[in-house]
Amino acid sequence: MKITGIITEYNPFHLGHLYHLQKAKIDTKSEGIICIMSGNFVQRGTPALIDKWTRARMAVENGVDLVIELPLVYSISSAEGFSEGAVNILNSTGVVSNIFFGSEHGETSDLDIIASTLLYEPDAYRSILKSELKKGFPYHTARSVALKEYLPKIPCTEILSNSNNILAIEYIKAIKKSDSSIVPLTLKRVGADYNTSELSTIYPSATSIRAKLKDSNDLSQLKNSIPTNTYKIFTDLANNNYNFVYGDDIFPYLKYKLLTEGEKIKDILDVKEGLDNKILKEIIASHSLSELILKVKSKRYTYTRISRILTCFFIGLENYNAKEIMNERTNYIRPLAFNDTGIKILKEIKDKDQINILTKVPKKISDDKLKLDLLGTKAYSILNPNISPLEDYYKSPIYLK
Repeated sequence: MKITGIITEYNPFHLGHLYHLQKAKIDTKSEGIICIMSGNFVQRGTPALIDKWTRARMAVENGVDLVIELPLVYSISSAEGFSEGAVNILNSTGVVSNIFFGSEHGETSDLDIIASTLLYEPDAYRSILKSELKKGFPYHTARSVALKEYLPKIPCTEILSNSNNILAIEYIKAIKKSDSSIVPLTLKRVGADYNTSELSTIYPSATSIRAKLKDSNDLSQLKNSIPTNTYKIFTDLANNNYNFVYGDDIFPYLKYKLLTEGEKIKDILDVKEGLDNKILKEIIASHSLSELILKVKSKRYTYTRISRILTCFFIGLENYNAKEIMNERTNYIRPLAFNDTGIKILKEIKDKDQINILTKVPKKISDDKLKLDLLGTKAYSILNPNISPLEDYYKSPIYLK
């Protein structure tokens, strides 16, 4: 069976995702689709709008065959950590031929050249990069300038200014770094920009859908932006008083934790150069998460980077060595939802015997990566009372015939 992998968040699943999924099946001629999906927290450093099981159901109802949870330590990491974690899981299944991802650029060849340059750092490129860093530029700015000079025929500055291009480059880097046989393919992204908050096109962004839902509880405004079956799930949730979750929802809990044990934030991965002191100073007079982040952000620390740090602290990652956990091989997959084809894919994965399949959480856990997954659900349950802190223990993967 030819199987294609896609790496997603589906926060929430919308028409652009459906288009991407349909094109994945056509362009790769695949017989099965595996989706590696973020759990209850996502890469931009926020809780997911809807819990991971419901989002997995949305995915399978729209054509994904098997949804596997991306461990929390990767799902709230940098683009590099997010991509490496997901690609390495696809590698470990032993059954994936292609990875299919969207990008604003839409040309795999250019993205591949940039990925190779960043991964192998040829001497000429490294020399330019060092020169730019000496001028005091933040790393991401120096990198963009160095790539532009080293690869003058490729629009590097434009490419690196778009979030899906950056993820695409990191996927390709991860494939090369792991010496994987998986072939990367990209689809030019259509519709609204990832960060656009206006619900104005046939393919609106997930950001715009969340923003519109937050501004008004009128679900009818989403009807033309999401698939019919996804809209039904939304209406069923609303009719059952489901609590949709937004980024600012963590703020009261985060503020209390910062005020009472804020010195521990220095133990969060990526906290350097006095950032902890800046956060502890600004939290006192801040009244929302976005206000706090805007006060703290700088050229070196972007909005999303700070958001991830604060969310990691809210969850409790200061008690773990996140860098060490990320570098360890993931030895399990946790299916969230599947159909009949997904069952066949799971059987192929089991026959390959390269990774364990966890459909139930064991009572005794020694794997810190899995411990963090469970910790993430406990943190999410504070924001979403529809989810139990122990949901991981008794919630079985969703099977849709």
